Amino acid sequence: MTKKITFFLVTFALVIGIVSCQFNKSGGDIIVASKGLGEQAILSELLAQQIEATTNLKVDRRDLLGTFVCHQAITTGKIDAYVEYTGTAFTAILKQKVINDPKEVYQRLKQAYAQKFNLEVMKSLGFENTFAMIIRGEEARRYKIQTLSEAAQYAPQWRAAFGYEFMDREDGFPGLSKTYGLRFAQSPRIMDLGLLYRALLQKQVNIISANSTDGQISRLGLVVLKDDKQYFPPYEATPIIRKETLQKYPEVRKAIAQLSGKISADEMRHLNNLVEAELRDVKEVVSEFRKANGLA
Repeated sequence: MTKKITFFLVTFALVIGIVSCQFNKSGGDIIVASKGLGEQAILSELLAQQIEATTNLKVDRRDLLGTFVCHQAITTGKIDAYVEYTGTAFTAILKQKVINDPKEVYQRLKQAYAQKFNLEVMKSLGFENTFAMIIRGEEARRYKIQTLSEAAQYAPQWRAAFGYEFMDREDGFPGLSKTYGLRFAQSPRIMDLGLLYRALLQKQVNIISANSTDGQISRLGLVVLKDDKQYFPPYEATPIIRKETLQKYPEVRKAIAQLSGKISADEMRHLNNLVEAELRDVKEVVSEFRKANGLA
């Protein structure tokens, strides 16, 4: 037991040490961070470019190690802003039970973050990155399927494949199956996330679960089935900013507010595809997006 505790403390100290080294400022006025994922790199760069283009402020960029590190960094003043997903903040940070109403989640999150952490939860960028049930485009067109309710009638003839996490977690397959009455030809296959798209394309399965803004969805001509019964919790992409930063630089609020509702799920998939599949430079991709949407 002592060895386990020692290992944990040493590991924790190393992580904190590594993270702390990332906060050495290089002359910027504020720091915008990402949670380290491909999509997060795009969103943090979007915030950074928007601030620099509409104010006289210089932004430092930081790539961190996930939700909890970003939250710790912003509450201790080591960073000023990052993009979080409402459902993640509500359940992982606030430890609240799942709520399916996006407006209620947002309002409760906004109030709690202001009171507990002195953080401003801005309006959504326009899309959410949640669990998605995905089928091949050809089958969606052949059977005229757009929603999970419509797909349920074909499920008895279908084979499914899901990731380990989706099969176990509270907002995963067990509840989804009950909500929509999903009964497949055989028990869903549990597969590594990296193999799910291959299995779908090779017609080993008819339906998979993945992230709703994966770049592969648009690239491979796949279709995300609409969650018409709103089973999945909302995971809207939302900028989180320190209130102290907004008081010091009030122009930042206006700059970020201009991004509200500017990115749809389809557009986010496209941006992810440009960076992940076509290996385009993130700064370039974001700059082109801003120009195309009248933000430049």
